[in-house]
Parts: sequence; C-alpha cells; structure tokens
Amino acid sequence: MIYVNNLRKWLSVSLLISAISIVLVMFYTVDPKTPELIHDIRPEFLLTAAFLHLSSFMFWGLRTKTMCNSLGFRVGLSRSIEIVTSSTFLASVTPSSIGGEPLRIHLLNQDSVPVGNATAVVLGERLLDGILIMMAAPVALHLFRRVISTSGLDMVIMAGEIALILVFIMVIYAVWHPHHTRKALNFMLHRIAGFLGKGNDPRLERIMGKMDMVIEDFHYSMAFFVTKGRRGLLFGSIYTILFWLVEFAMVPVILMGLNQPPSIIISFAAQVLLMILLVIPVTPGSSGVAELGATSLFSVFVPAYMVGIVVVAWRVFTLYMNLIVGGFVSFKILKDADYIRNLMK
Repeated sequence: MIYVNNLRKWLSVSLLISAISIVLVMFYTVDPKTPELIHDIRPEFLLTAAFLHLSSFMFWGLRTKTMCNSLGFRVGLSRSIEIVTSSTFLASVTPSSIGGEPLRIHLLNQDSVPVGNATAVVLGERLLDGILIMMAAPVALHLFRRVISTSGLDMVIMAGEIALILVFIMVIYAVWHPHHTRKALNFMLHRIAGFLGKGNDPRLERIMGKMDMVIEDFHYSMAFFVTKGRRGLLFGSIYTILFWLVEFAMVPVILMGLNQPPSIIISFAAQVLLMILLVIPVTPGSSGVAELGATSLFSVFVPAYMVGIVVVAWRVFTLYMNLIVGGFVSFKILKDADYIRNLMK
C-alpha cells in the first residue's frame, strides 16, 4: 500500500507540474488565431508523430540487444524493446529519468546478464547519448547564439553541458581505475552504515563483496566495448543516431500537421539544447522544465500563437505516451512488481 501511495505521489507531482506549466504556456500564447489553428490540424501528421515516437523504442531496443550481444549475452529484440519501454514509466516520474536506468539494469539481470555487465550496457547507452548531444551542442549553440545571448538560457544550457562532461569523465575514470572506484564506494558505504548505526552489521561485508564483483564486471564490460567489442559499440552508435533522428523528427512533423514549414535544422538544434536542459534533475520527469524550456526554444521558429499547441503536442508524445505505454508494459510484467515496489519506497 505504501508503494502504491508513493507511486501515486510521484506520478501526481509530475502530472501536476506538467499541467500547470501547460496552462501557463497556453495562457501566454493563445490568441484569436489559435482556435482556427486547432480547427485546421491535419491528424494524419499527428498520427505520424506518434508512430515516430513508438518507432524510437525499436531503435532503442536494437541498441540494447546489440550491446548485450557484443558482451556474449543473448537478449532478444522483443525483450529488449519490452525492457526499454517499461523503463520509460519510471523515467517519467523520477527526476532526470533516474528511475529508468536502475529498472533496465534489473530487467537485464533477470535475463541472466550480470549486474556489472548490465550496468555497463545501460551506462554505455547513456554515454553514447551524451557524446552525440555534446557533439551537436556547439552547432546548436551557434545557431541560437543571437537568441540566447539576450537571456539567461545560455548559462543554464552551458551548466547542463558541463554536467554531461563531468558525468562522462567520472564514468571513464571509473572504467580505467576500478580500484579507486572500489575504495571510494567502500568508504561511502562504511560512512553511511556508521551514520545509520549499522557499522558492525555482518551483512556489510557481504554487500561490499557483491559491490566489488559488480565493479569488476562493469570494468571488464566497458573495457571490452572499446577493444574486442567495438562492433557492438559501432552499431550501438548507429542506433543511437537513428533513435535521436526519429525523436527529433516529431517536432517538424507536428509543424506540418499545423500547416507550417517544418524548420528541420533549427528545430533539431532547439531539441539538442532542450535535451541538455533536461539533464538537470529538478522535477519528476523534468515536468515544468520541459514545457517552459520548449516554449522558449521553439518560439524561435514557431509563431507565438502556435507555440503552446506545438509544446502540448510534443509533450503528449514525450511524457504522456511514455506514461501510458511504459506503465502498461511495466505492470504487465508481474515479476517487475517487487522491484518497482522497493524502488518507489
């Protein structure tokens, strides 16, 4: 019952913040042209945008499957898609998607992938995402320089870029210096146990032993990716590019559904910068940050009276569809219930 209440609390906070943000966006962007715009919407393009978002799960699943296979663990495509889709529910109700990664690791472990190897796959995927976004960010910043230089948005984006770089450096350091990582984690574990009054708990040594095994598996897997497993890394990179191309294509398609020029290049640039903003763990599912950030960035290439509609449509696919589809898949898998229950306590 506590689990259900906590889950409802996270979900309610995410939806409430998103709803308030959408109301504010619509309040400041709606004008007499907006009703006519809604009347002339071409639903076939909105259905195409929904299809694109669902297709992104396939490319994400292909990436997970390929990277697992390169480590010698056979995970089927349908199971991989099930895993990544299931994780989108928790990612949508936890700050900066922090619930999605642990769930994917847990589900891969259920498919006989050791925790350390599963961690390497999931973090490897996030690193590929981060590297792609970091490479695209300078171009996107250049395209938006005139706009964001007159606001505080450029500072926030740069903070997100720095956060991505720091995470990248930390992971690389953890890969090449596992003994230092082990010492740091053991130190923190002892400190936490001492603070909780469990410094002499005999289970502490068993936990540390399991942690050492996970670190070793993680170190081996990440090192394998950049040596013998380069094929998995290569195809993982290809699927990463395809995933983001499909995701970013939703906004141009939404614009075509509103009878507007798609503005492909500038809309892609806006979404690159938006992804950097969403890295900052402020609210569950990045609610509020996503809506307000999208409004600021999309207003560069979308008429004012249309921005609210575009943001709402985009958020329906990236948040509400994830909640519905991810929630259905996640709770359909009964064996995941105990894990989700423990995570949400």
